[in-house]
Amino acid sequence: MAKTLRDMLPPVALAALVPLAVGAVLAGNEAPPAVTITPATLEAGEEWPGGGATSRQRVDNRDAFSHFSHGIGFEGEMNFRIGNSVFRRLWVSAPSSTTASDGLGPLYNARGCQNCHIKDGRGRPPQANWPDDTAVSMILKLSIPPETDEQKRLLADRTATFIPEPVYGRQLQNVAIQGHAGEGHPHVTYTDVPVTLAGGEVVTLRRPEYSVTQLGYGLLHPDVRLSPRVAPPMIGLGLIEAIPEADIRAGADPDDADGDGISGRTNEVWSLSGQRVALGRFGWKAGVASVRDQSGIAAATDIGLSNPLMPLPSGDCTPAQTACLDAPNGNSDHTGGVELGGELFDLLVFYSENLAVPARRDPEDATVLRGKALFHHVGCAACHRPTFTTGAFEGQPHLSGQKIWPYSDFLLHDMGEGLADGWTEGDASGSEWRTAPLWGVGLTETVVGHTFLLHDGRARDVQEAILWHGGEAQRARDAYAALTPEDRAALLAFVNSL
Repeated sequence: MAKTLRDMLPPVALAALVPLAVGAVLAGNEAPPAVTITPATLEAGEEWPGGGATSRQRVDNRDAFSHFSHGIGFEGEMNFRIGNSVFRRLWVSAPSSTTASDGLGPLYNARGCQNCHIKDGRGRPPQANWPDDTAVSMILKLSIPPETDEQKRLLADRTATFIPEPVYGRQLQNVAIQGHAGEGHPHVTYTDVPVTLAGGEVVTLRRPEYSVTQLGYGLLHPDVRLSPRVAPPMIGLGLIEAIPEADIRAGADPDDADGDGISGRTNEVWSLSGQRVALGRFGWKAGVASVRDQSGIAAATDIGLSNPLMPLPSGDCTPAQTACLDAPNGNSDHTGGVELGGELFDLLVFYSENLAVPARRDPEDATVLRGKALFHHVGCAACHRPTFTTGAFEGQPHLSGQKIWPYSDFLLHDMGEGLADGWTEGDASGSEWRTAPLWGVGLTETVVGHTFLLHDGRARDVQEAILWHGGEAQRARDAYAALTPEDRAALLAFVNSL
């Protein structure tokens, strides 16, 4: 069969790969020194990570992330269930006989929220390249350096956090409605990186390299930046939004004034719902200010649904994609002139704010408590801050005034060149990432059937995720690697109990 021009287009490589910094550990099978440490105790309320809003439901099944916040009330429960139906809805292209569900695309990544956030949980990278597998719950974000004065102004005044690729837009949509071409397919190859831990254990990490194949609309910009992102879990989002802004800002130390090697920074971003610059607290690089903002952005770019925050009937289509712009859309007067109208959008946001954090498992286990002490001893808690107390959340008293245990400071940290993707997002540099909350991490396999972690799912378990830490976290990572096998197992048991 003759090759088409598209078949012959070269893949576009991600930013130059860099060696993984593995740190200094004891060589060979030399026994590491034992750590003398007093086991921690279980603090009051620690077994309820979401405070009074923690789910009281069972956590030993796939629905562990799908329960509503405790104390939500009868009306709140009803709104949650309706919001769940919107979250689970499979959208179709317009026009259709089901006008309440049309408006998909024309370009999209998934037909519904649940397709990416499987069982309200964490996404995963594709297990094989197209056509053997598709990146349903991982996207490739696209950007270019600013080229015009207007683009530089948008970044300077923070009304934009990045400049989209001029033809393909904000992210690669690999699927399209009938009669249209998808934009292309992510392609990932892995290189094994062996790491030797104290005591002789060898862990093989996998370093990914991303490119794009089967490009549907011509070559990508020569300076394009790619950033793979798996869908994060949905639990506890309303509680995170309820943390007072001042409390998160208080933890920032951009110039490392205290000399501890940790210099967390805030990301100041434009809020679509607030129409102002606000503290970024959601997304892998803290590039989104609120659950409402994230819901609007995801609806428009992942599914192609216009909504009150992003009333774009053609989703992420660019001026260069004329057929996409000319396609029918599902905008309707009875839904406020958009495809995902005001009331349904509000219910989707409410649902997303109220997916409850599950309770801890065996928090008083002796090994878990030793692991907690080691977690603090090696320095993990310097960024994975254990607790906050939420402020007032208007209209949702069950989320207000709660002592919560997210294990995150919600700040940006330089994680080193091993995790860097070269992608800048607002104030976040190419090597900076928001500290990921750890609550619920130990239930990942129960809920979604895998244990892939980090922004691109490269880590296959918690230990691999720790070993990828560099930059500000290098000291803590090396301290973990130098622990005895028994102490490493205890620390992992603690993290997996969260």
